[in-house]
Amino acid sequence: MKVLWDTSFPIFFSDKEATDGGAPSECDSQFHFDDTPVVALSTGWYNKGSRCLNNITITANGRSVVAMVVDECDSTMGCDGDHDYQPPCVNNIVNASRAVWKALDVPHDQWGGLDITWTEA
Repeated sequence: MKVLWDTSFPIFFSDKEATDGGAPSECDSQFHFDDTPVVALSTGWYNKGSRCLNNITITANGRSVVAMVVDECDSTMGCDGDHDYQPPCVNNIVNASRAVWKALDVPHDQWGGLDITWTEA
């Protein structure tokens, strides 16, 4: 499994980016900030929203962190305006906020892709 972090992912904001637009999360129609451990799951794992607002435990780099599922990383659609012209997510992605990366103690220059395991918390 992989965890990905993408600065263009619209639901995770720094304080400055919060005023620049983007879409609220699918699960609760809220915006979530990077200092909160939240994730978007690829379409199959998102399972039509059945994991919305549930916590998962992510383990990597000898550490674990609990994060809340707040959105879907769409594996079936992309490359259009509704998806910010981003390609579809692959089928095994956990797209994580910066708080997750920090909790896993991954150096910033290594953010981008990391082998992980995750379970429902």
